[in-house]
Amino acid sequence: MTSKEIYQIWAPTGKRWVDWVRPVPFVGMEAHSKGYDYSNLGVSVTATIPDEFTDAAVIVDLPGVESVVQGIALARTGYRPIPVYNGTIEQQGARSTVDNQAVGIALSWGAAQLADIKISEDALPAFLLDSNRMGRYKMEISLFDNSWDIYSQDMPSAEYFLNNDIHRIIIVGEVVSKDLKKILYDFQKKGIRIYFMERYGAPKKVRIRKTLYKN
Repeated sequence: MTSKEIYQIWAPTGKRWVDWVRPVPFVGMEAHSKGYDYSNLGVSVTATIPDEFTDAAVIVDLPGVESVVQGIALARTGYRPIPVYNGTIEQQGARSTVDNQAVGIALSWGAAQLADIKISEDALPAFLLDSNRMGRYKMEISLFDNSWDIYSQDMPSAEYFLNNDIHRIIIVGEVVSKDLKKILYDFQKKGIRIYFMERYGAPKKVRIRKTLYKN
């Protein structure tokens, strides 16, 4: 498949929530220089959202490829996965702070899976993030800094969620990242309840405290 065809599978025209699919990883998909092979990646044991969360959107904030795998697992249970990866890839031969190439190749693998999954028109969204996105620990000046952050404009607004009967947000991850906390704090102020769950745990309601966010 071409990068355009892969993008169209993840963001089919006219479907709910797909306006938030970020095109960045698809644009550079055909320029990958690393020889990853995810043809046999498969869907491993992943987090399962309890059936009673019928009014909850999910934000998957796991490392790179793992977040794509979780997205496909959620698609198989009825969610629409929405990739919100926003990091560029490095030039061939260069080294970078974040391995965004792995995400792009995993999205290619994921498209082949999604093509065979029927997702309903009213499916709840599962937004996919790479928890490695903020890796800014440059050890030398020659490293290409392709880290990125999630901002409020990268997600639907609280009003949009509420108008679409979304009253809860479940974060699937290892921690609630500092860039995501700022967005979630605003959601919380407007009445959306926030839950956190680890890969194999149950969702637990959390209170997001206001923080002074700096890059």
